[in-house]
Amino acid sequence: MSAAPVRSPTLRPHRMKKEESFLGKLGGTLARKKKAKEVSDLQEEGKNAINAPMNPSTVDIHPEDTLLEENEERTMIDPNSKEDPKFKELIKVLIDWINDVLVEERIIVKQLEEDLYDGQVLQKLLEKLADRKLNVAEVTQSEIGQKQKLQTVLEAVHDLLRPHGWTIKWNVDSIHGKNLISILHLLVALAMHFRAPIRLPEHVSVQVVVVRKREGLLQTTHVSEELTTTTEMMMGRFERDAFDTLFDHAPDKLSVVKKSLITFVNKHLNKLNLEVTELETQFADGVYLVLLMGLLEDYFVPLHNFYLTPESFDQKVHNVSFAFELMQDGGLKKPKARPEDVVNLDLKSTLRVLYNLFTKYKNVE
Repeated sequence: MSAAPVRSPTLRPHRMKKEESFLGKLGGTLARKKKAKEVSDLQEEGKNAINAPMNPSTVDIHPEDTLLEENEERTMIDPNSKEDPKFKELIKVLIDWINDVLVEERIIVKQLEEDLYDGQVLQKLLEKLADRKLNVAEVTQSEIGQKQKLQTVLEAVHDLLRPHGWTIKWNVDSIHGKNLISILHLLVALAMHFRAPIRLPEHVSVQVVVVRKREGLLQTTHVSEELTTTTEMMMGRFERDAFDTLFDHAPDKLSVVKKSLITFVNKHLNKLNLEVTELETQFADGVYLVLLMGLLEDYFVPLHNFYLTPESFDQKVHNVSFAFELMQDGGLKKPKARPEDVVNLDLKSTLRVLYNLFTKYKNVE
């Protein structure tokens, strides 16, 4: 009996304390759950970004990819696309090409996003391809330094690509942010521009999920991103012509066409005691093209307008580009070929240019 009064008063206050604590915690928990639910909802929307026809459980979206600022946008590649054989082949071909170009630099690229984002490899790649030195720091550890280097490298790339109609689908932030789509667009453009001795897989596309935050809610859209088309389209040759047919179906007639064009150009270049025997090589530096235009249009081309003895790739491209300008001044359409094609000894491109001249000037004495 003596234990009952003791146990009773000690038990009731304990139960009251527990109930009060429970109610207090319940209020706090509800508030926290409400906030947690908002975050969870945002993350869930991101995780459900790909909902058909793929299984949402296969989409690997990190929480930080769904915690966006208002009007901010993120993109991510559908994991199924990453497993596409053509997508894998494209990455492998580009990595092998970069490593071949930079073999003397002892640079080995293994993963595009991790190895190219800071601008170091891109700098070396562009310097090697364009045969020019960029005025940038060799090693940069800070984010600011890396972005400054990237800015310089990408500006040099844009100067090369824009005149030829390339659409720029990358920027400093996307490259430094390890956006694989942007990096691939950049590398494909460089490979095509410099006529890399590789064969890129054609018609490579990936499914991309675009996540945007609008008025506190995530909005997702699904787009198909085209990384490559056909080689000819990427090279700017959107229409097949007689030379495509000639090369594909009548290679036996090629020698006849070459002989006719050699006769035509020598008829005029002989006036300067010059003679052509190989079309693909002797027009590659642009000098004969410039001189030929002066002869056909009957004017003297000032020597300071072009390089009479070009040594670098850029100087040769300058000469051919200048010859193209003279052709347009003479009333011809802009050549279908690119200056780089001619410099890189592409016979079909050189034949196209010379045949246009032959068509217009064949009766000029």
